[in-house]
Amino acid sequence: MHIVDSHCHIDRVDFEQFGGSIESMLAHANEMSIKEFLCVCIDLEHFDDVFSLAKNHAPIYASVGVHPTEQEGQDPSVDELLTLANHEKIIAIGETGLDYFHVEKSSADWQRDRFRRHIAASNQSAKPMIIHTRDAKADTIQIMTEEKAQAGVMHCFSEDWATAKAALDLGFYISFSGIITFKSAQALREVAKKVPADRLLVETDSPYLTPVPNRGKPNSPAYTYYVAQKLAEIRGVSIEEIASTTTQNFKHLFFSK
Repeated sequence: MHIVDSHCHIDRVDFEQFGGSIESMLAHANEMSIKEFLCVCIDLEHFDDVFSLAKNHAPIYASVGVHPTEQEGQDPSVDELLTLANHEKIIAIGETGLDYFHVEKSSADWQRDRFRRHIAASNQSAKPMIIHTRDAKADTIQIMTEEKAQAGVMHCFSEDWATAKAALDLGFYISFSGIITFKSAQALREVAKKVPADRLLVETDSPYLTPVPNRGKPNSPAYTYYVAQKLAEIRGVSIEEIASTTTQNFKHLFFSK
């Protein structure tokens, strides 16, 4: 079985919790059928760490971008993003998007401007976007529509079906994380039933959002297995089918251009 963790932050995982090294963490993931990883950049100050992981480990790919809540570090231009994305192991732009949980909408013009720059870099590079949205679903979809965002994924999806449908209508994929295993996430599980099979991805967002049965402990890409297992249960199919489908979707989104 072959599962892809389509969104993780390996550079931020505490390897001491998983055998003491990245090699032991990757070996553990392999034992759990997690064979490939997209290590996602959230600020340019740590881009070299993310890129180095991808260059030095064949199963790891990377992205370049600045998370919507990052305010202190470098705020890249479109050209700077394009320059950094110009490598075969950099397969995505982001994580980008909008987050009004930490910043008031009325004072978030800088977030919206940054999001538009990331969309431009994605469209110009033909590298898909990784989109984060929190308490900002309407503005996120509106800007994606206005800027004609061409390809990408709504990562760690936790919104309603209307938002999922709007993203799907724009050609985007929907990625589910360990949140779907949480007792409080019944409404999200209903959304997970409805997403077309050819638009599904799975992820951990590790080291955050550890799924049941390990909730409360450090997260690892290995635990994508439990996300896939829960998604299979929700949709009434085998985990092998979810593994095959989501791996194929990952390849199609990030490598078919």
